[in-house]
Amino acid sequence: MKRNKPKYHQIIDAAVVTIAENGYHQAQVAKIAKQAGVADGTIYLYFKNKEDLLISLFREKMGHFIEKIQEAIAGKSTAAEKLLVLVESHFKMLSEDPHLAVVTQLELRQSNKELRLKINEVLKDYLQLLDEILKEGINKGEFRASLNVLLARQMVFGTMDETVTTWVMNDQKYDLVALAPGVSDMLLNGFSVH
Repeated sequence: MKRNKPKYHQIIDAAVVTIAENGYHQAQVAKIAKQAGVADGTIYLYFKNKEDLLISLFREKMGHFIEKIQEAIAGKSTAAEKLLVLVESHFKMLSEDPHLAVVTQLELRQSNKELRLKINEVLKDYLQLLDEILKEGINKGEFRASLNVLLARQMVFGTMDETVTTWVMNDQKYDLVALAPGVSDMLLNGFSVH
């Protein structure tokens, strides 16, 4: 497959908008091509089919996500700070791209099982980053030694995911990023009085 970056990214960005506005099943390649300002056949120079386009879109956006989060946490010294920055960054990136938020929170979930497995493969790097923060917190004595990293990761990711989904379902009417400190506080401190 060709990888002329400007056109490749143009098609990816057009797919995000088209899928968000029409739904994955109604987002025909012709609509994506029109949004991208390219001929229908041009899409097939870069992607095998619409499913390949969706996976590539998610891989590109998730790669960018991970890069941005790694940059943001680089200067933080504690795992707790890194977790807060991860939550804030996750919310900020999706709130700045409402179309992408619709695609990741709604459209990717309506895909078939095989497609979801491919999407889960792409998510592994993001979850590994989260694992590293949790393990660092345990190793530095910030988080309790008995913390189940896999369960903690599931709770952190699930909490962020559900918070963003609720925001999307409510037509993005409130400030998602403003919720980050409260979400981080609950994840780090639970509901107990300390």
